[in-house]
Amino acid sequence: MTNLSNCEAGVRACQTRVLCLGNELLGDDALGHIVADRLIPYACADTEVISTPEAGFYLLDHILNADRLVVVDTAITGKAPIGTIHVLRANELEVVAGSAPHYVGLYESFMLARRLGLPVVKELIVVAVEVASCLEFGGEMHSEVRDAIPVVIDTVRKLIADGFSV
Repeated sequence: MTNLSNCEAGVRACQTRVLCLGNELLGDDALGHIVADRLIPYACADTEVISTPEAGFYLLDHILNADRLVVVDTAITGKAPIGTIHVLRANELEVVAGSAPHYVGLYESFMLARRLGLPVVKELIVVAVEVASCLEFGGEMHSEVRDAIPVVIDTVRKLIADGFSV
């Protein structure tokens, strides 16, 4: 995990946190890491930008103690062309069948924290880019995914500047 701002995840309350998920060794899944690196110069004092390859319950610390959370990630819906950008609010997220019976994703972690009465973020928006694969070790990022990066950065910046208006 790389914490790219002046406050630590899950420790100091932040107004806005941008959580960029992905693994820089897995081709298209490197999107989150690249977006985080490029967002840092634009982060203001009350905005925290984090890049992490973590998943499941390891995300709990990152979804607590912030007013607003933007999650940048990749998605494979099979319903949109590669490079399509999806913007979803918390109430639009769905449970995704995992690859194992004990699979826990962002949605499950968010809902568990809320149910336990933990100080979960008040607003959650996911900005996800449709990709071909998140499992290709050492693979190249598809050009359509790479081309979406500046649009994702602009989308995140606009969401923060406009107070999460979509």
